[in-house]
Amino acid sequence: MSIQPKLSRFNTNVLSKYRIYNSIFMTLPFDAITKTGVLLPLFHETCEKGFDAGNDPTTIVETFFKKYQARRSKESQIKLLFRFIQYIERQVVLFDAIEDAAFPVVNNMDGIGTLRNLKENARSENKLEDLKKYLNEFKVRIVLTAHPTQFYPGSVLGIITDLAKAIREDDLTTINNLLAQLGKTPFFKKKKPTPFDEAISLIWYLEHVFYNSFGKIYNYIDQNIFDEDQINNQVINIGFWPGGDRDGNPFVTPDTTLKVAQKLKQAALRSYHNEVKQLKRKLTFKGVEENISTLERKLYDASISPNAKTTISYDEFLDTLSSIKSHIIENHQSLYIDDINSLLNKLKLFGYHFASLDIRQDSRKHHEVFTDVVDTLIANGSTIFPKDYHKKTEKQQVKILSQVKGELNVYDFKDEFTHRTLKTMEVIKQIQENNGELAANRYIISNNQTSLNVMQLFAMLKLTAFQDELTVDIAPLFETIPDLENAEMVMEELYTNTEYRKHLEARGNKQTIMLGFSDGTKDGGYLMANWAIFKAKERLTRISRKYKIAVVFFDGRGGPPARGGGKTHQFYASLGPTIEAKEIQITIQGQTISSNFGTLDSSQYNLEQLISAGITNRLNDTNLKMNRSDKAVMDKLAKISYERYVDFKKHPNFLGYLERMSTLKYYAKTNIGSRPSKRGKSSELVFEDLRAIPFVGSWSQLKQNVPGFFGVGTALKVFEDKGDFKKVKQLYKNSNFFKALIENSMMSLSKSFFDLTKYMAEDEEFGEFWKLIYEEYKTSKRLILKLTGYKELMEEEPAGKASIDIRESIVLPLLTIQQYALKKIQDLERSENPDAAELEVYEKIVTRSLFGNINASRNSA
Repeated sequence: MSIQPKLSRFNTNVLSKYRIYNSIFMTLPFDAITKTGVLLPLFHETCEKGFDAGNDPTTIVETFFKKYQARRSKESQIKLLFRFIQYIERQVVLFDAIEDAAFPVVNNMDGIGTLRNLKENARSENKLEDLKKYLNEFKVRIVLTAHPTQFYPGSVLGIITDLAKAIREDDLTTINNLLAQLGKTPFFKKKKPTPFDEAISLIWYLEHVFYNSFGKIYNYIDQNIFDEDQINNQVINIGFWPGGDRDGNPFVTPDTTLKVAQKLKQAALRSYHNEVKQLKRKLTFKGVEENISTLERKLYDASISPNAKTTISYDEFLDTLSSIKSHIIENHQSLYIDDINSLLNKLKLFGYHFASLDIRQDSRKHHEVFTDVVDTLIANGSTIFPKDYHKKTEKQQVKILSQVKGELNVYDFKDEFTHRTLKTMEVIKQIQENNGELAANRYIISNNQTSLNVMQLFAMLKLTAFQDELTVDIAPLFETIPDLENAEMVMEELYTNTEYRKHLEARGNKQTIMLGFSDGTKDGGYLMANWAIFKAKERLTRISRKYKIAVVFFDGRGGPPARGGGKTHQFYASLGPTIEAKEIQITIQGQTISSNFGTLDSSQYNLEQLISAGITNRLNDTNLKMNRSDKAVMDKLAKISYERYVDFKKHPNFLGYLERMSTLKYYAKTNIGSRPSKRGKSSELVFEDLRAIPFVGSWSQLKQNVPGFFGVGTALKVFEDKGDFKKVKQLYKNSNFFKALIENSMMSLSKSFFDLTKYMAEDEEFGEFWKLIYEEYKTSKRLILKLTGYKELMEEEPAGKASIDIRESIVLPLLTIQQYALKKIQDLERSENPDAAELEVYEKIVTRSLFGNINASRNSA
């Protein structure tokens, strides 16, 4: 039986079903919903025709009311706009659920990039032993972060899960009930979540998705690739930031970190208990039944409370399960042995920690704390640091920190922030003792600029809780373009530091280095950020290999291409031999967790794509390093785009445009994350204080997506003008890395819609600035199509483009309402005596409109 093309499968299983179930939703028996269901299609049609005719959002909204609802009062019109927003939010949920349900049908679960495909290719090329070798040393770690790009509250995520199941089973009664429930369930969070709330939300994914998808993947590798051979590697594991990441989040305390670690352990034990309970129903044999019953009881007691009287250690659990396995092999013909092996595999993957809790803090905050530590110790007569420590050169300070000895009492420090920072280091040790070392054994220094930044943390960890042995890996995070260029020198200073080198030897001669795509793009623009990180990885690989250190790159990526997201697996398949790639480590955040890993099928598929990308990069004999001429072209493209982007940032209207013409200042009002929306405390907008998520997200709401393409068109045009475009075409043909960059930029361009904000071209203050952005968009689109030979953007991925087109169509009325409200706010703020009550209403409309658009985009921030 032949398989339909992917686009046909999408149209049949997603688009057609959406139309059917949306029509059910439109006729729900609620007065408000019914009226909205009748009027919204008319408003949608008015939007489409209006933009085609060149109208602005204000004209479109006023035309709709004049034509269809002329008798409504102003207050009634506002209420209807709010109902439209609420309705569209729920249409997005419905589309999400339908796409989730259709995922294994639309995507070939055994096709290119899956483990089965990887195994069959290796077998056909006689490389099965190479594949086993790589799998025994290769790892993928996805790190779940709590960064606020997820707008769905837990109740709505539950509806999506149940709705997807009902749609898969064509259960019309349940679908109808869930759609009705959806119509009555609030989306808006009245208060910000705490860091602990964020952790609990993501632990749900660990228990209900990753526990099973990781187990399935590992079982497949164990049974189908290694067969009888022993696999001595986890291959996949999970990192966790909620409750550990305190960079810019003052609400994460040592107590939060400890409680989150306890919850992670409880969740792991609860998952094990559920599986053992199922095993207990199967293992009813003599010599086994009593052991499995005792194990089940102990796991239950341990899982209901972190302080339960009945505890079972990891080793006892492993030994009991191994003993049961041996008894069944010897006496019961290996009955249910696959079930036992599956549980043993999960125990190997998740231990008692479930996910490794990372700690993260800014180097500048560490410096403040460390200065207070030194000053307090000297004032108290301690000899740990010399009295003239602050007068020493940086090199001398590093030497002192390398050899530091002694012990701190955290209660000697009166400053609350100092106390909390040092207490966190004690908590790391406590978590390791309770849940195992893997539970919390990495500390990331964001905004790392020097080797001194690393050695300050090194010293504080040793003085606070790790006097005997430092069982924590220190990972510097390099983010800005200058820091990326400087990273090689910083790491060489650390590799040649005798004491730090001893620490690395004790940690298996392995060094993790984190690289920030989000802030890199915000700082240097799309092309330069990605190229600067690529080159930094090459230099860091070279220096690490020189000193025989296995470097692991941890990529801080967001959802959209502008933050390092998009078609991520293509990047890892294209790195070549000059970049160390025995491990892929990557942050997964907000929407990307629910959209790419939110179901068992999508989680398994996307994890397999990452594993396959990393392995393919090593198995591929043709994936050679970039040649000199291609590198020169890439260098020039990045440099030109960087200069264009920097000039753009320096434009006198840059910050004003973001602050007054976009949704930037409304992000903080959405209550989706515990972290403040900007770093500094200044009442004025400062570019350096801008967080990458609201920065990128605000361009997305404008449907301009500047960070994903700005400067690309300018760079390509320089080559075109000089008659050298063939050189760029050659680069595109030769380099999978550059090809992945261009295809991701196409995604950003595909999600742009400048007709929405065309009215800004007439704005007295910002008109020229809007035109500048639009010209760059047109140039980028024209030349990317010329480069690829495509007639339209994303031509090579019709199903992906179709999904984007439908989502953009669903939210078109929402975006129109948002721009209508923003224009009203702009006009009110420019008037002499603005009506405060009216201003508040339009600001509420803007804030509420953020939700549906962000969720529809799935990777917008």
